[in-house]
Amino acid sequence: MSGAIVLALGTSHPTIAAGAKVPPTPIEDSQLHAMSTTTAGAAVLPTTRTIPHWFGSMLNPSNGLTYGFNMVGANPNSCSGAGCSVTIQVDITPIVVNIDGMTFDGTQVVQPTLASPVFSTNDYGQTMFATLASTSTETLPQGPGGVLSQGDSGLQLQLEDATMRAQFNQTGASNYHLILHPNLLPAVTINVPPNQGTLLVSGRGVVFADVNISWWSAQIENLESSANATHLPIYLSNGVMLYTGHVVTNCCVIGYHGTRATGNGGGSNNSNGNAVVQTFAWASWVPPGLFSRLGRDWALQDIHALSHEISEWADDPFVNNAVQPWVTPTAPQYGCSGLLETGDPVVSIGFAMGVNYFDQGPNPNGSQATDGYYHPEDEVFLPWYMRQAPNITSEPTQTPSDNVGRYSLMGTLNPFPGFRSPATGC
Repeated sequence: MSGAIVLALGTSHPTIAAGAKVPPTPIEDSQLHAMSTTTAGAAVLPTTRTIPHWFGSMLNPSNGLTYGFNMVGANPNSCSGAGCSVTIQVDITPIVVNIDGMTFDGTQVVQPTLASPVFSTNDYGQTMFATLASTSTETLPQGPGGVLSQGDSGLQLQLEDATMRAQFNQTGASNYHLILHPNLLPAVTINVPPNQGTLLVSGRGVVFADVNISWWSAQIENLESSANATHLPIYLSNGVMLYTGHVVTNCCVIGYHGTRATGNGGGSNNSNGNAVVQTFAWASWVPPGLFSRLGRDWALQDIHALSHEISEWADDPFVNNAVQPWVTPTAPQYGCSGLLETGDPVVSIGFAMGVNYFDQGPNPNGSQATDGYYHPEDEVFLPWYMRQAPNITSEPTQTPSDNVGRYSLMGTLNPFPGFRSPATGC
């Protein structure tokens, strides 16, 4: 398993069943730690029976090792013409979750998700707001925006398309694209047993489901078994978080992506090198006010989790892209990691994009977390992990810098110095 226009035209509040009798348990903000994870991993095979992908390698001058990696789409270093533009079919399954007499309905967030930067297009030349520079890596308030991806200014792009183009400096007139085409599948209902989950309520009065990660993952695995391996299946929930270690306050996993290969280990024993390898992602719509609050975790709402998982899927689709271990104070929950997981270092850091009409009213306690925008997460680029300095791979920073290229999509809008230079080791 591996974030003002005030608009209030919809709501994602959970519904209460007639038999509801278990009140939600309050959880302290100090216990809310948003994170993602990965599940499984398959040896990469020379197969066409999976999503379109390419293999590359890069020298890490820090340790002298050359690391191989697989990524979704076309190889930006060798593709040509129409072959540089790849469209991935994305099969969205909304999940309706019943737990302790309440219903968390994933169908409510389908249209807001389709209207979001994940699937709709926007101009990434500018952003109105971004996570503010702060003396604390735990505050992450809203701050002013500015120039984002100057090379793609004036173009209409999806979020992951803009991210990949900036990562490999394929902006402007480049015909390099990674496009996601959504297909809506029927909703699936999951009933959570009393011993596998509970209701929690944030300090802003937002009630959410908190489910055992092992049990939940088994349900997702059952759904995934019928998916199309050449598509990306996304399982979309609403206000559902996961806990680890059988302790409900070990919260909150907000999404994950993974891979499953047929047969034993890396693929079918009778595949002749062309095994089916299924990639997938689960992410929850993050209700405003669950994490986000005045002056803190501003961007950790709406599509933050989904943007995280899709970016990580694109850069590490088979969950086996190893890198030199890294650590960052912006994401201590991950400890020392050796994975190319592009969203993990920047959880809760993001920017404003698009217009969000959904669930824009006040929180249940009367406070306000929304601002009329969607809140994609920043994403860290390959050269950060590979200790490339100067970074000659990615789009240049918004203003000239010693390392030339940016180490994340936000570039100099990311407020933390650790993303102005390559990763540091553990």
